[in-house]
Amino acid sequence: MPPTLRCDPKLFEKDLSGHVVVITGANSGCGLETSRQLSKQGATVILACRNAERGEAAAKDVVGVFITTLDLASLASVRSFVDAFLAKYDRLDALVNNAGIMACPLGRTKEGFEMQLGCNHLAHFLLMNLLAPTLIKTAEMTGEPSRFVALSSCAAAATTGKTTEDPSINFEDVNWETSEYDEWKAYGASKLANYLCALGASTKYPANKLITASVHPGWVYSALDQHAIRKMFGTCFMSRGISTVVKKSLYYKGSIISPANGAQSTLHCLLDDSVVSGKFYSQTGIYKDEASQGGGWPMELPNPNATVESAGKLWEISEKLVGL
Repeated sequence: MPPTLRCDPKLFEKDLSGHVVVITGANSGCGLETSRQLSKQGATVILACRNAERGEAAAKDVVGVFITTLDLASLASVRSFVDAFLAKYDRLDALVNNAGIMACPLGRTKEGFEMQLGCNHLAHFLLMNLLAPTLIKTAEMTGEPSRFVALSSCAAAATTGKTTEDPSINFEDVNWETSEYDEWKAYGASKLANYLCALGASTKYPANKLITASVHPGWVYSALDQHAIRKMFGTCFMSRGISTVVKKSLYYKGSIISPANGAQSTLHCLLDDSVVSGKFYSQTGIYKDEASQGGGWPMELPNPNATVESAGKLWEISEKLVGL
């Protein structure tokens, strides 16, 4: 694999005292490491997590703040989290839509959305829109643009793995109600939606008020691939042991990277002044397009379906689905 892209170490010397950042899925993986670094630099990091016990433990670990739970499978939970946040804070410098699920069996959120689109995109879309006024107000107060980062994936494009075709969003059946369900196609569509959300936000808000970006963090050693691992190796004790050995061998070979390395693209987009709003910042990935495999900060997502027109259409449909 090409070498891991890393932030300029000078970015980690920035004083973020007074800054407030919300990160979803912050109790593990890239979210935890992003929280840890920003907290080290003085930011008040709000850890938005589904499990209260894990969220509180992670907040204690990184010296962050856990307010209340955030369950992305429930739009009511998103609204409750926003209400709880706004009751305590009137400033928000950055929002990181970090949490996600991958290649799970067909399931439905509380509102009946296909689980991957619902959790990865729609709940995050609602969260971003409800917090956007505070992001803009903060930019006007500080004179510096706020930041919005959406975690996408190389799976938003054709890959050498499961998503061998360019992912697309079926605007006539976004929730897989009539189409035959394919967990990998659904995952690719949800990650393309993350990319389109950041692209769409860049057309809604001026870059001097809000800088938006989507990122591919790389293949990170985390529990994100748990459904794929179970399907590949099974769930018995021996199967779990084999899958653990395989993952660790890939990690030591460098094919899988650490959560700290996986957080680098997000941190770059939060801290670097050169970040261009609406762009895609990718770690190395298994793109089918060989020229893209080394990643880039930024780079073009190699998917002809990743257009401003698609972003606008998805934005309109998403507003209706989440009730905005």
